[in-house]
Amino acid sequence: MTTLLLVLSCALCVHSLPLGDDRNSRRYKDLTAWPEKIHHYALTKRERLPHAQNTLKEDVEIKRWQHHPAVPKNGSDVWNRPRCGVPDYPSKQGSFYNVVQRGGLHGGRYRGKRFASVKGWNKTSFTYKILRTPGQMNLEKVREVFQDAVQVWSHVTPLTFTEVPGGHSDITIDFVRYEHGDKLPFDGPGGILAHAFFPRTHRQGEVHFDYDEYWTLGNSMGTDLLQVAVHELGHTLGLQHSRAPGSVMSPFYTYSYPPQLSKDDERSIQALYGVKVIQEKEPELDTNDIMIAPNACNTDFDAVSMIRGELFFFKSGYVWRIRDGRLQDGYPALASRHWQGIPYNIDAAYEDTSGNIWFFKGQNYWVYDAEKQISGPDSVQRLGLPVSDIQAALMWGEDKTQKVYFFKGENYWRFNPQENWVDMSYARTMVDWRGIPNDIDAAFQDRYGFAHFLKGRQYWKFDPVGVRALEGYPRYIGMDFFNCAAYKYQ
Repeated sequence: MTTLLLVLSCALCVHSLPLGDDRNSRRYKDLTAWPEKIHHYALTKRERLPHAQNTLKEDVEIKRWQHHPAVPKNGSDVWNRPRCGVPDYPSKQGSFYNVVQRGGLHGGRYRGKRFASVKGWNKTSFTYKILRTPGQMNLEKVREVFQDAVQVWSHVTPLTFTEVPGGHSDITIDFVRYEHGDKLPFDGPGGILAHAFFPRTHRQGEVHFDYDEYWTLGNSMGTDLLQVAVHELGHTLGLQHSRAPGSVMSPFYTYSYPPQLSKDDERSIQALYGVKVIQEKEPELDTNDIMIAPNACNTDFDAVSMIRGELFFFKSGYVWRIRDGRLQDGYPALASRHWQGIPYNIDAAYEDTSGNIWFFKGQNYWVYDAEKQISGPDSVQRLGLPVSDIQAALMWGEDKTQKVYFFKGENYWRFNPQENWVDMSYARTMVDWRGIPNDIDAAFQDRYGFAHFLKGRQYWKFDPVGVRALEGYPRYIGMDFFNCAAYKYQ
C-alpha cells in the first residue's frame, strides 16, 4: 500500500509540471495583448475539509491517520482542490514543493519556521497599484475588493496601504494567463488560482491572479476574489502557508465570506510588524489645572540621550535640554513640543549615526528625523528584540563599529544598526559592564566616548579603555548636570 501511494504521489507531481503541448502553446499565442514579463505569486480552491491545508504527501498521511484504506480516485476533493501556487511550508522529510523551491523560486531555501520571511519588509507603509482586472469585474469593483483586503491586515497591525494610479508601487496586482514571464504558468480554470512573491526577493510585492478563473465576490458561484486577495497579500508581507485550521494562509481555497484572520494569522503577522497601537488621547486639562514638572534635583529619569550634540533628559512627558553644560532657557518643557506624537513616559531613547532619534515605550518604538516622525509605532520584535519594556538604550563604539545596546533588568542585547537586527542570539548579563548595577533607568555616551548609566538619582561613568566603571562613582545626577546644591543629597 505504501509503495502504491508513493507511485501515485510521484505521478501527480510529474503531471503538475508545465507541458509543452500544442494546446497550451496555441492558448498562449492567442493572447497577444498579454506581455511576457509580469511580476507576482499563488492560491487554489478547496472544499470544506477541517485540515485541508496540507501538501500532497501530507494528504496521504492524513488519510492513513484517519484509517481510510482506499487511495482517493483522481478527481476527488483531496487531489483536485484549487490552491495557492506559492510552495507550501517545509516538510521535515521534503516534498515536491520543497524541491521546486530549492530550484530558486524564493532565494534557494526556506527557514524551518512559521513564516517564509522572518524579517518581512523594513517598513510599515505600503503603496499598491492594480494593473489589470478580471473579465467579471470593472476597475471600481476590483479597487473596492483590495481596499477591503488590505484592511484585514492593517486592522491588527500598524501597517498602512495607499493605492496609487501609476508609477512605482511596493505591491503590484495583475490578472494574467498561462505562461506570463515568471516561469510559474497558470493552468486555466481551477487548479492554481493566484501566486505572490515574498519580501526580500527580486520580485517582492508582485501578485498574480489567474485571469481564467471565474472571479466573484460574496458568493460561492465562482472563486471569491476578496478571500484570495487577503491570502496573497499575506505572502507579499512575508507569511508562509499555515497548517492551522481556519487560517486564511492555508494553501487550499475554501469559500468563506468575509475572510477573517485566525489567531495563528494574527500572531504571525504581528511577529513581523507588531501590534496595532491605538493612540489614547491625553486627558484634556481643565483651565484650573496646573501641570508641575518634576524637580530635576530630586527625581530619577525615564531616558537620557545625546541629540545633535546636546544632552536631553526625559521624565513624565517633560524634557530638559543641556548645552555645553548649561540648562537652556525655557526648560523643562513638554517633550511633545519637539516630538509630536511620542508617548508619555518613554522607556529609552538614542540618536543613531544618521541623526535619527529613536524612542521606545512598551513593545513599540518610534523614529524621528529631527522633529519629524518618519516611522512608528512599530513593534520591537521587528528589530529581533525578544523583550518589551526595555529600560535603557545606549549607542556605544566608534564610527562604523558603533552598536546599540538595549538593557532590561540584569540582561542586555546588542543591536546592529547596519542590519537593523539584534545580532546576539541570546541575552548577556550586566556582569560584562563591570561596576554597573542591574536595573538601570537610562544610558548615554558623551562626546568623549564615556558611557553613563543612570539609576535612581545617581549615575556611573564607564571607561571604554579600562572597560569598567571609573573610581569615585556613583555620583548624583542633580549635582553634576543641574547644579543642584550638595546639601540636598546629605
